[in-house]
Amino acid sequence: MNWINNYVRPRINSIFSRRETPENLWTKCSECGTMLFHREVSENLNVCTNCDHHMHITPRDRFSALFDGGVFNEVKVPAPAADPLQFRDQKKYPDRLRAAQKLTEENEAMLVALGDIGRTPIVACAQDFSFMAGSMGMYVGNAIIAAAEEAIKLQRPLILFSAAGGARMQEGILGLMQMPRTTIAVQMLKEANLPYIVVLTHPTTGGVTASYAMLGDVHIAEPNALIGFAGARVIEQTIRERLPEGFQRAEYLLEHGMLDRVTPRTQMRDELITITRMLMGLPPAVRGDLPPPDEVSEPQQEEVAAAPKVDS
Repeated sequence: MNWINNYVRPRINSIFSRRETPENLWTKCSECGTMLFHREVSENLNVCTNCDHHMHITPRDRFSALFDGGVFNEVKVPAPAADPLQFRDQKKYPDRLRAAQKLTEENEAMLVALGDIGRTPIVACAQDFSFMAGSMGMYVGNAIIAAAEEAIKLQRPLILFSAAGGARMQEGILGLMQMPRTTIAVQMLKEANLPYIVVLTHPTTGGVTASYAMLGDVHIAEPNALIGFAGARVIEQTIRERLPEGFQRAEYLLEHGMLDRVTPRTQMRDELITITRMLMGLPPAVRGDLPPPDEVSEPQQEEVAAAPKVDS
């Protein structure tokens, strides 16, 4: 009886009352290997608190941190043909799209939104690298054109966050044709005298770099972001020379005049507010509002009125 009470029953109770630990409590930094508490990482905008490595962040999370109060309105983007080339490699193209939509819970690789940053109205669009490597297909081209048209209609600056591996191979020449389409959209902004600011995030490569990602009035990059057209290995094999240390990284491009700024993600919002208001000819942003004056009760008002006045 003692054996049952002392061992068996507690053992059974411990099995049935055991609580499973959530798997998403900790995140491992891919750069330094530090285990980070997920809430701490989220509050720091997915930047490692140990080594400042900038990890992947979704467009929605980025916009929530960018816009005032995290409030923004999505801009509807015209949907292109689903599978114009009937492309198939190991999987059918529609199957890949559905898998990416399930993984990211987004319709496509770019999100367009309206909102205010520092009380400055803007249009913003951001690519999601986790959606088929943020590849530039017809939808991305439509999204940039829709963003440019919305910016012109509302007379707002356009801020674009790029993150892509290049054009989408499943759409072939139709994907490559987004390079001239998006270039025309950027030209529309320039003709309307509206600022176009590009924030290059890790990675920005291929046809994206060769088109709208490098046509901004101001180019800002996140630290250590990979930015380039062809891969470093392809370049080395072509020119038969060893590339310098840090080639195609944000700091290297800044040093060689390809970028205007390299700004940490946690400081990006303030940087964009300052630059946007300066380009729009607006006064500096108000960093904080004074609290409203406290209501004075009637007895206090009588005491203030009855207080003797001191001659100056």
